[in-house]
Amino acid sequence: MNYFKTFVLLSLSLSLFITHTTTAMASSTLTSCSASSLPLPNGKSMPLLGLGCWKMEDAKQMVSLALQNGWRHIDSACDYGNEVEVGEGISEGLKAANLSREDIFVTSKLWNTYHSPEHVEAACRRTLKDLNLDYLDLYLIHFPIPLKFVPFETRYPPEWIHDPSSATENTMVPDPNCPTIQQTWAAMENLVEKGLVKNIGVANFNAALLLQLLQTAKIKPAVNQIELHPRLQQSRLVSFCQSRGIQVTGFSPLGSTGYVQIGMDRGEGVGLLENPDILSIASKHSKSPAQVLLGWGTQRNIAVIPKCSSLNRLKENLDVLDFKLDEEDMEKIAALDRNLRYNDPGVFCKGMGGDYPIWD
Repeated sequence: MNYFKTFVLLSLSLSLFITHTTTAMASSTLTSCSASSLPLPNGKSMPLLGLGCWKMEDAKQMVSLALQNGWRHIDSACDYGNEVEVGEGISEGLKAANLSREDIFVTSKLWNTYHSPEHVEAACRRTLKDLNLDYLDLYLIHFPIPLKFVPFETRYPPEWIHDPSSATENTMVPDPNCPTIQQTWAAMENLVEKGLVKNIGVANFNAALLLQLLQTAKIKPAVNQIELHPRLQQSRLVSFCQSRGIQVTGFSPLGSTGYVQIGMDRGEGVGLLENPDILSIASKHSKSPAQVLLGWGTQRNIAVIPKCSSLNRLKENLDVLDFKLDEEDMEKIAALDRNLRYNDPGVFCKGMGGDYPIWD
């Protein structure tokens, strides 16, 4: 069974769940974090605040500075193309801050071209080599989209397109073997058994795909990393994950800042950092707009992974757990929801010949 047929087969049970939990969600909007981390199934925990490494300039320096200034969660990925630099920053930061490997939490992600079970371990080991680490704290399936395998020596990271030297340059090529989510997940579980990763999870999965995965998983996904900000609040999906003991990490917590550069801001107009309601709430609490947006996420028991471009931003964004948004603040932010998704393969892959409506 491929990934997308599950939408029809699981829609009834999913609808029943959503109906059952709608009332509970409304009452949990103001749930506050009692600590700076979230518990994971293996008894360890994941820091609520993580440094996102996508499109990060001078990744080595920023990661090193982050660890020296109190950050303990680094979010990386093969597809970001900077894991060597991130690894150098981790090594430098650990030494400068007199930290051990066990003091930090490092996440990376399995790219789409490595979903076939025979490629999963090799992809993980390549990430570990680049990061200069013996293990990952969390390894995620980056997207539920299997693409044709591209050898490391041909193109690494392969990104969304196939071999640029072939006739299929600038096009997306589905994996002809189309491994199922269960097959890929079983290979991920083997990574835990071999000690290469401590926890496994997913990213960009909707509730239907999670239901399918939970039916056969020996190890339950620890985390679902999804796009999450006031323009895309995904309250039902968040509630679904949390009710199943799956923690949620929100990427792009500040909105479209990282997407404007690549033409994917989707015509938002005024960004969240300049939104009048966010500015008003920030003034009320003597916080910056970014701190309000990050605090909104952590107050919902969601880990957030902003990108930082300076030492001042590193320090500012880490200082978000000492204040609480009140009910009026939360209602104002709730009203900003537009279901506005920037990172949608169903939209941005069409120009490369792909059609992946994973959110439809």
